[in-house]
Amino acid sequence: MITAIVLIQTVADRLTEAAQEVADIDGVAEVYSCAGDVDLIAILRVTNHEDIADIVPGRINKVAGVLDTDTHIAFRSYSSQDTEATFSLGLE
Repeated sequence: MITAIVLIQTVADRLTEAAQEVADIDGVAEVYSCAGDVDLIAILRVTNHEDIADIVPGRINKVAGVLDTDTHIAFRSYSSQDTEATFSLGLE
């Protein structure tokens, strides 16, 4: 599984609609609205790098209100949640 983080700039009056449209795209696992330098952060989880090439320029950048994207591909996860799942035996 390949994870990509897409930072998205939108026009202010389309932020909510753009977020929902991006969230509805196959391969987009989560979308967060946030404060700071970007308006939305989308988490993509796909099986091939080509999927990212289809999703970001082919779908996300065409959503009305999206001004710009900046894509980062994750190499490894250091999440404590992933670590706990790895060592869990499923016993209560």
